[in-house]
Amino acid sequence: MLSKIYSSGVFGIEGFEVTVECSAWDRIPAFELVGLPDAAVKEAKNRVRAACENSGYVFPSLDLMINLAPADIKKEGTAFDLAIMCAILQCDGIISPELDFSDKCLIGELSLSGEVRAVTGVLPMVVAARDVGRREVYVPIENAKEAAVVAGVTVYPVSSLRALVEHLRGREAIAPAPSELSNIDLSNHSDAPDFAEVCGQLKAKRALEIAAAGGHNVLMIGPPGTGKSMLAKRLASILPDMTFEEALETTKIHSVGGDLRVGLVTDRPFRSPHHTVSMAGLVGGGAHPRPGEISLAHNGVLFFDELPEFPKNVTEALRQPLEDGVVTVIRAAAKVKYPASFMLVCAMNPCRCGYFGDSEHRCTCTPQARTKYLERVSGPLLDRIDIEIELPAVSYDDISRKNMTGERSEVIRARVNAARRFADQRLAAAGDTPGLLNAKMPPKLLSKHCALDEAASVLMRDAFESFGLSARGHDRVLRVARTIADLAGSERITEDHIAEAIMYRSLDRKYWRKG
Repeated sequence: MLSKIYSSGVFGIEGFEVTVECSAWDRIPAFELVGLPDAAVKEAKNRVRAACENSGYVFPSLDLMINLAPADIKKEGTAFDLAIMCAILQCDGIISPELDFSDKCLIGELSLSGEVRAVTGVLPMVVAARDVGRREVYVPIENAKEAAVVAGVTVYPVSSLRALVEHLRGREAIAPAPSELSNIDLSNHSDAPDFAEVCGQLKAKRALEIAAAGGHNVLMIGPPGTGKSMLAKRLASILPDMTFEEALETTKIHSVGGDLRVGLVTDRPFRSPHHTVSMAGLVGGGAHPRPGEISLAHNGVLFFDELPEFPKNVTEALRQPLEDGVVTVIRAAAKVKYPASFMLVCAMNPCRCGYFGDSEHRCTCTPQARTKYLERVSGPLLDRIDIEIELPAVSYDDISRKNMTGERSEVIRARVNAARRFADQRLAAAGDTPGLLNAKMPPKLLSKHCALDEAASVLMRDAFESFGLSARGHDRVLRVARTIADLAGSERITEDHIAEAIMYRSLDRKYWRKG
């Protein structure tokens, strides 16, 4: 007897179909599992036997051979349990041999009691199943909302092996999960605190608004208690609405990473790893590669609080993803690419004690100690930061007005969304693809979208020579100026826009003595 049932696996953040083939012979009982399975897949032999017996069925006394095809791709995880079990039951006749599984995909882990447990990576698995023509997908109940965001498939939430078998035998039907597509709201409804709660720091708020509109990287420097972390944690509340494609890609990453708590991620991620984070925790990896913090921040914000406290090898690992928007994890068994297009937001003190340049407190650091502290932030990393902001100590007047209502995040977010729409219209009018962030604008488009008039060009030349800007620094000033012009609804980049953009590059000279 031969049966064939379909399941799915994950490689990186993309799913691929797995065909579970079961061949059974009426001879000395045995159970072999082939097809390049990892340890978790091999252990399915024990799980399915116990789940079958505890679900009220007799495990067949047959010589069983299970093959997971394609056999040249490593199979990882426990998502194949359900398909393996059903293939065996069909060979034994408990599930009718006449039942056609060609339009079905089974995903889920079996417990020893026969319950179906949630697995990671269900969204890319269901997308892969849909793309090869499977129209019915059976998944654990906990994964049903995640699977139901995929158009073109009927999702059946499975609670137990017995419930699935009785459904397939036509005795007790499982009600399909309702589609989540009609419930998707892509407007930003972040639970992040509101910008209205921040006292003072109007310059920093303006800089973060520009950063959100153009997707620019930000560095905030200031003494303790000036609101650096407070501002960064509120950045999520002014980020623009996600597109459906961005939400789907972000959800895939979080699904594979195992921290998905909703059907579809509709809020832009905000990740804030501790400075003790390992290289694998940041970039991704492990024996079975999983996405790290920079990929979990894809389409959102990665916040490094107390930047110099992070190991230098960890911060230097940011350089390539900041340029390419993707990170490649290479292990002996696999080479995996994860998306990693994020806004980097960093906060730091100006010195070890934190009070260099503060008029209210005396700095206790020696010049050598300050230099050593600042050298923990490398020049190449600084060169990839578009906006640098110095936050002064908050005045008494600002604090005494704390009960006054400041500008709310939703008001700022409306301006950010308007700037993004203006940029998309500008790109479309020039024959370029809308959706390109100013921070990611390639050099070949700078001359088209960042052309300067004579006055702005003179100012840019003076800044380039005075600040000793690199070619990358020059281009980043232009990109920030383009975002400032978009916020103002201006097709042209004026002298005022360049002047404000240059202002956000002045801290290199003050703290790192560049130029």
